[in-house]
Order: sequence, then structure tokens, then C-alpha cells
Amino acid sequence: MTSLGLLAGALTTGCWLPQLLRSWRTRSTDDISWTYLALLGTGIALWLAYGLLSGDPALIAANGITLLFITVIAALKSRETHPSTLPAPSPLPTPSPLPAQISTPLPIPLPTPIPHPTPISHPAPLPQPTPTP
Repeated sequence: MTSLGLLAGALTTGCWLPQLLRSWRTRSTDDISWTYLALLGTGIALWLAYGLLSGDPALIAANGITLLFITVIAALKSRETHPSTLPAPSPLPTPSPLPAQISTPLPIPLPTPIPHPTPISHPAPLPQPTPTP
């Protein structure tokens, strides 16, 4: 029974690892709400307390590690919410002014028409209908 609980705990705890790594790598937790983290963190903390009181190693291990993951994600989100703790971004380079000879418009020559290789012949005029009496 304990091995089943440990397997279930490993799977549900392990599902947080990709989110944690993505948040760490991108330094972005915009897609995770504070309400979600607070409710989930509280629920996980209560399951951890239940596991500690009942002496269940599966509940203790799974919820302890999950609570650690959620705490790290909340810390990343807190750093993102309070940018004063983040290093200042490097300033963007200012564009250099264009040289004077390029800043004035250049004359663009119009293309010369290409003569058609064979003269175009106009068709003979169509015969006009004769009026009927």
C-alpha cells in the first residue's frame, strides 16, 4: 500500500518539475495566478500536516517536495512582481544618425521602355452591318 502511495506521490509531485524548470528558465510566471498558488500551497501544506500526524511516508515525501516546488515558483513570481529585486536591464543602444548624403532623397531614374520585338499589327476594322429596309 505504501509503494502505491509513493508512486502516486512521485507522479503528482513530478508534474510540477516541468513548470518549475520553465519558470526558472524563462524567468516568467505570468501564467500562474497568486490565488492559485495560495490555495494549492495551503492544500499541500495541510496534506503534509496530515501525513506528519498519521506517520504516512508517502504523504510526507510527496507533499513536502511539492510544497518546496510551489515555494520556489512563488519566490520566482514574487521577484517578477517586485522588479526592484531584479537586476536592471541593460540600456538599448541609441541609433546613430544617418550620414548627410543618405538623409537626402536620391533621384531615382525611371525605367526606359523596352521596344516590342515585333511591331503590333492592328486588326482590320469589322464590317458595319447594313441597315435593313
